[in-house]
Amino acid sequence: AGNAAGANGVLFYVLAYTLMNIGAFGILSLMEGTDGSNLSFDDYAGLSAKRPLIAGLMALFMFSLTGIPPFAGFFGKYYVFLGAVEAGYTWLAILGVLMSVVSAYYYLRLVVLMYFKDQTSALDGGLSPLGAAALLTSAAALVVLGLFPSSILAITSHFF
Repeated sequence: AGNAAGANGVLFYVLAYTLMNIGAFGILSLMEGTDGSNLSFDDYAGLSAKRPLIAGLMALFMFSLTGIPPFAGFFGKYYVFLGAVEAGYTWLAILGVLMSVVSAYYYLRLVVLMYFKDQTSALDGGLSPLGAAALLTSAAALVVLGLFPSSILAITSHFF
């Protein structure tokens, strides 16, 4: 939006989006087969029964990408849209919210498959200690940023 609120919102969202994608794509890389399998939505059906921790982390990342509170993705979107409204681009914020609703279908579809569908494939990805640390750190950071978004905004506001 070209104002301080928009710039702070973008910085917050970039941080949150980076953490969300480290987590989501980290899980995809863990579960991917050596032949490039396990990359479609249907491959994750029933994951919660076989790998509840992985499914729980993926659900957290998907909820944050969707913009569901109290995760950092919600506040990232909120601050970006707030900056647009403050700059007089309410129509753009409304368009952003509508596109977020569309994206929610795709993000939440994966969660539904993991928890409410029967398992159709054998996901056998291993979790190394370093991989587990990266996933848990990303998840914890998303929760902390969601619960205390003003802490990051206080830091970024010094730049603008």
